[in-house]
Amino acid sequence: MTTRRRRAVDGGNELSDNNTSIEQDGVVKEPKGAIPVVTESLEDEITQTLGSDSEPNRKPGSPLKNRAGDDDEKLRHRRHHRHPRESRTNIRKSFKQSKRLIFFLGALLGIVLAWYFAAAQEFVTLETFNDLNLDALSEFVEDVKGKLPVGMLNDAKEILGNESSLYKREAFAVGRHMYKEGLRAKHPVVMVPGVISTGLESWSTTDTQDCGCEQYFRKRLWGSFNMLRAMFLDKTCWLKHIMLDPNTGLDPKGYKLRAAQGLEAADFFVAGYWIWNKILENLAVITYDPNLMSSAAYDWRLSYMDLERRDAYFTKVKSTIEQHKQKTGEKTVLASHSMGSQVVFFFFKWVEATGELYGNGGRNWVNEHIEAFVDISGSSLGTPKSIVALLSGEMRDTVQLNALAVYGLEKFFSRYERATLLRTFPGLASMLPKGGEAVWGSMDHAIDDADNQTISYGNFIRFLNNDSPLTAKNLTIPESIEFLFSQAPQWFKDRVDINYSHGIARTRAEVEANNQDYRKWVNPLESALPNAPDLKIYCFYGVGKPTERAYLYQEEKAKSTIRLNVSIAAAAVDYGDPVVMGEGDGTVSLITHSMCHRWRDPGSKFNPGNSKVTIVEMPHEPERFDVRGGPKTAEHVDVLGRAELNELVLKVAAGLGHTIEDRFVSKLKDYARNIDLGED
Repeated sequence: MTTRRRRAVDGGNELSDNNTSIEQDGVVKEPKGAIPVVTESLEDEITQTLGSDSEPNRKPGSPLKNRAGDDDEKLRHRRHHRHPRESRTNIRKSFKQSKRLIFFLGALLGIVLAWYFAAAQEFVTLETFNDLNLDALSEFVEDVKGKLPVGMLNDAKEILGNESSLYKREAFAVGRHMYKEGLRAKHPVVMVPGVISTGLESWSTTDTQDCGCEQYFRKRLWGSFNMLRAMFLDKTCWLKHIMLDPNTGLDPKGYKLRAAQGLEAADFFVAGYWIWNKILENLAVITYDPNLMSSAAYDWRLSYMDLERRDAYFTKVKSTIEQHKQKTGEKTVLASHSMGSQVVFFFFKWVEATGELYGNGGRNWVNEHIEAFVDISGSSLGTPKSIVALLSGEMRDTVQLNALAVYGLEKFFSRYERATLLRTFPGLASMLPKGGEAVWGSMDHAIDDADNQTISYGNFIRFLNNDSPLTAKNLTIPESIEFLFSQAPQWFKDRVDINYSHGIARTRAEVEANNQDYRKWVNPLESALPNAPDLKIYCFYGVGKPTERAYLYQEEKAKSTIRLNVSIAAAAVDYGDPVVMGEGDGTVSLITHSMCHRWRDPGSKFNPGNSKVTIVEMPHEPERFDVRGGPKTAEHVDVLGRAELNELVLKVAAGLGHTIEDRFVSKLKDYARNIDLGED
């Protein structure tokens, strides 16, 4: 390696003598920040162009000087006798130097642009774009698009093709836009959160032998940083609070946990991690306030009937809706998310049923009091994830949890502890898949199998080795639920059996009979919607994000240590990924939304009032640098911040739901048509 100190030249004038470069194996490396220098391989071209001369005997690195006469003759003589190999070497050097010059200019341009946009992000406000002529910018891009990389063109197309997206990133922005469009508060709104998203706070007042309860009084032990602190530093006490009594399904003796109340109960999971807050903000802009909107928060751990027995939950919801009607004269919009859709469906059956623990509202109550049911990413037919969560406590990809909560459980609780904890929550068991093989598939076929799929999604749990009575047979979803019961304590099976059902009512007579059986009220395949011809139903859900659909399991060898018989297998070459992904929103399988499509069947026994059902499928199009996905995400929880979803909810609330049109992105409409539901 040789080091040569040279000076950059500009038309033969010296610019600097401080730019040292390194030449190694014919490749010149310029120092960071150096001015581009002229190398020996380019000197001849410069001499010809400028009429200058290189001194034949000058030392490497010395400056070029303008000469004439004899020196010109010497230079021509040297070129005439130049060796061919030397010429080829100089050509290669020239090519490399040209590329390096282009790279340098490109890097310099990139630094300037990066500085400009970084500064713009830091100091430019939304108002700066008010006078921006996007049409002119579009014309400019059209002029130069043939010279730009494809990736840059795609980014420009996304920006220009979504002019209105500028307002969708700011707090209150969707609401402000809709306000300008003339939207105002009309129908009262009651929001029903999903599983795990409602905060739970301690109302224990007396210390026990195992736990100092007073320190946690009225502090959230679910859905706050207090939860994380207790999990990390006081695990035993936290578990004593959060677990339910396995025999009663209610609080254990000496401990009391209740759902937080008010709009703040589900606006954020922990500080900075919003859930319903985006929708609350935008409703407020179109003149909603706590007098016209509320959150029907609930203790998601409980079975639905225990919500009424212990907390009079459904009685309170009914009373709130009736008060809204009395005060405003308007019917209420019920907006639910995830498991909240099942809570609303149960409420529809409960409020019109007759009996001591029921609503006794009469057959017309829903039609007279409910304007619309907005089902956001609902889980009406359950989700396959719930089986493996309850079977082996697999939490990372099996239960809808905030990343911080997942980290806590994975870090500090074994799989056995997690499975035991979840089994004490009868509410989670309501998310077990419903409809059996007709919906979720047999061993050889499922309605959502791809054309080239070799192993059906219906083959739900495959075992790595079929060499023991425990793993001798692969399992469909209904068989997996029975297998779960065989691996769990008897109290778990008893708790599920007295609260839920997972089948299909194939005749109208069965559907009618189920109107007085609360075990069927969580399953829309066994009980019908209310006879409410004026009720509008909106199904808004995400598509296009891979979602767990089937699993590869293995038998545990150290059963006495792990205290589980089976768990999800590690990756195996001959079996592929142990978690088989299908279609959905990352948490809920696409198939669970099939009921929205079947409610649209003419004369459906599950929709006796022929309530209008509008379906909007939202493609998952996350932004690469936004941890929550940005305004076009369709992920199960983050979709609550999606700009389009907020617009849709505001339209329904403002009485403009009739302007919303169906949009189908997936093949679910075709899948659902293939489900055998018996007679019409």
